[in-house]
Amino acid sequence: MTRLTSFVLLTAALVSGCGASYEWESFVGCRSDNDCDSDEVCFIDGCGDPGKNIVVEVVPNPRAGLHAQDFRVDELRSQQNIELYDPSVLKGQVRVQGMTSSGTYSAPITLRMTGESLLIPGVMRRHESTFVPENGGYSLPVGVGRYNVTLLTTDSELPPLSGTREVQPGHSVMLDFTLPVSSELVRLSGTVMHQAETTVDVELEVQALDEELRPLSQRMRVTRDTGEFTLTLPPSAAERPTVVLQVVPTSALALVPQKLFTVSPRQDKLALVMGDYGEPVRFKSKVLNRDGQPVAQASVSLQGKVGGGGQFRSQKVLTDANGAFELLTLPSESGTEMMLSIVPPPGSNAGLTLKSVPVPRVSQVLWPDVTCGERMKVRGTVLKPSGSQPAAGVQVVAEPLDEIPGWPRPSFSFEAARTTDDSGRFELALDAGRYRLDFIPTEELPRVSRIVTVWPGEGSSPNPPLELSSFTLSKGRSVTGQVSFNGSNTALSAAPYASVRFFRVVDVEGRPSALLLSQTLTDQNGGYSTTVPAR
Repeated sequence: MTRLTSFVLLTAALVSGCGASYEWESFVGCRSDNDCDSDEVCFIDGCGDPGKNIVVEVVPNPRAGLHAQDFRVDELRSQQNIELYDPSVLKGQVRVQGMTSSGTYSAPITLRMTGESLLIPGVMRRHESTFVPENGGYSLPVGVGRYNVTLLTTDSELPPLSGTREVQPGHSVMLDFTLPVSSELVRLSGTVMHQAETTVDVELEVQALDEELRPLSQRMRVTRDTGEFTLTLPPSAAERPTVVLQVVPTSALALVPQKLFTVSPRQDKLALVMGDYGEPVRFKSKVLNRDGQPVAQASVSLQGKVGGGGQFRSQKVLTDANGAFELLTLPSESGTEMMLSIVPPPGSNAGLTLKSVPVPRVSQVLWPDVTCGERMKVRGTVLKPSGSQPAAGVQVVAEPLDEIPGWPRPSFSFEAARTTDDSGRFELALDAGRYRLDFIPTEELPRVSRIVTVWPGEGSSPNPPLELSSFTLSKGRSVTGQVSFNGSNTALSAAPYASVRFFRVVDVEGRPSALLLSQTLTDQNGGYSTTVPAR
């Protein structure tokens, strides 16, 4: 039997600022293992068999080309040995269109791979390598996963190529690339100007993108003195009705917006005008908490639409000990406002603030003090598996999972200021977002988790704290084993100092999710020992 887990949903309506008032709604389900059958444990997704839905990730030694491998465990045993496959490999040929194998590509290339584990939702896999193909061929050891692969050459005239591949454990997967010949490339030339005959006096780059903003060309520098540029696109670009050209400054310090232009790929001598985006403005203000005290070390930035239709994001600055900050920005487009974003540091009770502010065309703006509301205080009690004794010394971490509609994703993990006290009590101060609360005991007990969603609200008074139902830890059992190499090309041998992580993979709130149960390293002989939930 499977039951829905209990978690708390915090609901409210955002009007302005970062203060909030809340209504609490608890969904009834298991709160402890005692709510489950005798052979089940209370997980995020409800009561479940602690030996089922387990996936183990092993990362032997990335520096030696031994990347992540994942293993589905049908029934988790106390002795769980793991035999690794041969390394998974992505391989193929890089050729030039129309040429024979003797004309394979032999100049430096970069392969960028971004993807996700095949078995563990949310576990990302990334690889990047720069090399010269040997006789046009390449072979790269990679982790098991589903990847988007992009090839870039050092020849800036050649556009990027891309492909997707699924890499299974111990398999070699082929992905060939064919580069277009120079005579068939689509060339776009033009100028980037500030206004009329005036060039933009900073270093700029231009790149061609498709309608989903995927690259069709490499990024090319704009000649600073003349504003001239030339892009080369693949032959298929000629069949497109339009392409998007993105103009961006090469330095984040440049006080110039980025801008998108939709153009015909068959047009000659493009004229891209950035428009009148104005002169830099000094924006000064101070950040205070609800008590009128300064918020130090808060990250502050401005972003929004500027004159000419471009978008600008200022550099992030930190408030000083008095809560004061000064940043350089461009003025907002006439009739619009920019978004002022303030992110107080971890440990501060002041909450994330988003505020719309006009930035007029003046040399300096002295904005009134910005008062942040409080982060939501989430409190609770952690009990030992018996359910009758407090669990002291438990580390409690809120890990952001998702943003909520109309609100940015929380910027960092939040950790209880102290581990649970002698009464098992903890308190966290959280911004709006969806979090996984991880409870990590110091004694030989397994880590367990619950989900909390915090919705922003509006209110002038401090937010009432959220008191979670008491949380009972699970009992633990030891799982030991040996990790060894047993591929077709090697004799059985130990895998020393490999990373080993145990996940429970289930649907949570209708979405495939992976809950980390434990993590450890093998010893010099490939042996490991860890603790997982049990009844």
